[in-house]
Amino acid sequence: MMQNVHLAPENDEDDLYSGYNDYNPMFDTEDLENDVAFQQAARTSYGRRPPVTAKIPGSASSRPLATGFGPKTTLPSSMGRPMTGGIQDGVSRPMTAVQAAGYTKAAMRGSSFDPLGQARGPAPPLEKKNSDSPEEKLRQLEKKVNELVEESCVANSCGDLKLALEKAKEAGRQERELLRQREQITPPENINLDLTYSVLLNLASQYAANEMYAEALTTYQVIVKNKMFTSGGILKVNMGNIYLKQRNYSKAIKFYRMALDQITSAHKEMRMKIMENIGVAFIKTGQYVDAISSFEDIMSISPNLKAGFNLILCYFAIGNGEQMKKAFKKLIAVPLEVDFDDKYISLNDDLHTNLLLEAIKNDSISQMERERKSMAEEYIMTAAKLIAPVIETSFAVGYDWCVDAVKASHYVELANDLEINKATTYLRQQNFNQALETLKMFEKKDSRVKSAAATNLSFLYYLGNELAQATNYADLAVNSDRYNPAALTNKGNTVFANGDYEKAAEFYKEALRNDSLCTEALYNLGLAYKKLNRIDEALDFLLKLHAILPNSAQVLYQIASIYEIMEDPNQAIEWLLQLISVVPTDPHVLSKLGKLYDNEGDKSQAFHYYYESYRYFPSNIEVIEWLGAYYIDTQFCEKAIEYFERAALILPTQVKWQLMVASCYRRSGNYQKALEKYKVIHRKFPENVECLRFLVRLCTDMGLKEVQEYITKLKKVEKLKEIREQRIKSGRDGSARNRREGGGDSGGTKGERLSAKLKALPGTNEPYESRSSKEIDASYIDPLGPQAERPRTAARKRTEEDDFADEELGDDLLPE
Repeated sequence: MMQNVHLAPENDEDDLYSGYNDYNPMFDTEDLENDVAFQQAARTSYGRRPPVTAKIPGSASSRPLATGFGPKTTLPSSMGRPMTGGIQDGVSRPMTAVQAAGYTKAAMRGSSFDPLGQARGPAPPLEKKNSDSPEEKLRQLEKKVNELVEESCVANSCGDLKLALEKAKEAGRQERELLRQREQITPPENINLDLTYSVLLNLASQYAANEMYAEALTTYQVIVKNKMFTSGGILKVNMGNIYLKQRNYSKAIKFYRMALDQITSAHKEMRMKIMENIGVAFIKTGQYVDAISSFEDIMSISPNLKAGFNLILCYFAIGNGEQMKKAFKKLIAVPLEVDFDDKYISLNDDLHTNLLLEAIKNDSISQMERERKSMAEEYIMTAAKLIAPVIETSFAVGYDWCVDAVKASHYVELANDLEINKATTYLRQQNFNQALETLKMFEKKDSRVKSAAATNLSFLYYLGNELAQATNYADLAVNSDRYNPAALTNKGNTVFANGDYEKAAEFYKEALRNDSLCTEALYNLGLAYKKLNRIDEALDFLLKLHAILPNSAQVLYQIASIYEIMEDPNQAIEWLLQLISVVPTDPHVLSKLGKLYDNEGDKSQAFHYYYESYRYFPSNIEVIEWLGAYYIDTQFCEKAIEYFERAALILPTQVKWQLMVASCYRRSGNYQKALEKYKVIHRKFPENVECLRFLVRLCTDMGLKEVQEYITKLKKVEKLKEIREQRIKSGRDGSARNRREGGGDSGGTKGERLSAKLKALPGTNEPYESRSSKEIDASYIDPLGPQAERPRTAARKRTEEDDFADEELGDDLLPE
């Protein structure tokens, strides 16, 4: 039975299970503390063992390990089975399910354990792209087109429209080149339609921005007519906008309606905007009924402030008062969706919460909310002022209806502003009593409204020169709201009018502390320092105001005036030239420039500005006198005659100007005309000595018989003149004696006035040489000359008086 049993030899190399029961010393854990290799591996990060030096190929455990039992070697199993993961005869036996870890059947004898493939060295470099390949060229060209489109959009946002258009055109050229090259190597379905669409849309937008509307429309047509662009139909809105700018309203409406047909009801907001554009186009064409239809649809589906206001305008245009009321109610019913006041109110004393509320009070969202609320108030206030006179029997009743309607809405805080606007409207209608009565109703309101009403009342009384009432209401306005810059400015004005410039300056400074951009207070502070002769400080404040209001004629005039006081004529001329660029037809400024150039000795420039002043206002005596004297000095007496004749027409009771006309005739050699003029003067002023003297001289030179008659009259007038002078002298002596004796009698006053009047008459034989402006009649006031300096008043609302004051250029500025 045992004869058929053959025991396998121990050294049989073909036995796969030989060494199966061999003991591997690597698994001996009894004396690991004394194992140097193990301890070194444990101390190394991540458990890395020192590298094994390969010797003769053999078993993986051929190196003896120093353990507590001494060196041990690999013992073959009695069965001849190789160890797991060991190497038998140079062939590595694969472990089960670990091929992915790096073990392969093809491992050669003597290869070390390297599952990560570190022995193979670094990985070869990535294969470089072939820049000469057609695909790479197309990719680079497409990238360049995208960059050009982006650069065009950036240039447009920066305001450089010309550069934006150039970039858009270049992008279009590059994109066409890209299409041409792509068609040669790829099928048509691989064309990038999105890139083509963006290039064409940007090009059309840049054409429209540069007002090249024909080119823009052509480009839009290319997009719209191409069926491959699925969203091209919406661009008909842009085409409608272009037609609207070209005032081709019928085509604009046509394209808006075509765009509206292309947009589904899912895009509700966009549809409402297009309908609003259609309504605006109908308003432009005067088709108010069609516009009303569009705006009514908007207000029924998605109401908004702009559409509501336009609806009121349409009903106002057709004169339908009842529909105006309904539209106004729809307007004030539009939800604002801004809880601006309640959102930032802290309900506790938590410091962190309060700091957070302070931080978000002026963020971008808060600013957007304020702008939205301000826009709503502007629409409602404007609509109320528009419809109030026509929806009821009178303006007052209509305004009261609007106020009641607003009080019943969530815009209740606007009711007080409407009342103040009602008073302002009364002012425009020059109904001052009703304005005062309306404003006085606010004396028992809350502090903000009371301060606004009192400010307007103070302003009105100040304009009416009722300083006591103006002071009372200015005090009321300041006490109601100490931080109201308009109230503080008006209070300073009342103090300024009483001559207390120091105290007025304090009020103006306080107004500027509350509002650094209060231009009225800044201007008035400059005037106050000018009155106090603190010229440098006045100049500083006026220069600051000039930085805020660079084109304000009044500010420029005051700066020039201060430089004139500082005796710096060059700077004064420079600022007046700036002023002329703002108000080129102001005769007073032109004459001031002429005077400064005359003082500097530049007669040609002085003549130019004096002549321009005379051209715009031919009744300024000072200008007329200068021009007449200028022509006499330059030996053009005939030209001087027309100016002196103009002066004689303006002041017919003054003999001076008529004598100058006669003297010009005489100097030009026209003795006959001169004689006739002197005779006319003698008939009007028979006691004028100068006229009689010239008559005697001319009659003598011309050999006329009436010379004796004029000599007799001259002697009589001279004798009468001596008698009058003696009486005046005796009266003056008596008055002086009375003064020495302590008498308070005012005798001699009439004689002194007569003497002054006589002295005012030309006392030389050449009356035209008298050019002093002091000889002009004191009763004459230049209507366009500078008036008394007054500070600028501040009111919450502008009135008609403010608009009228804009036309005057003296030392006054305008109310706010």
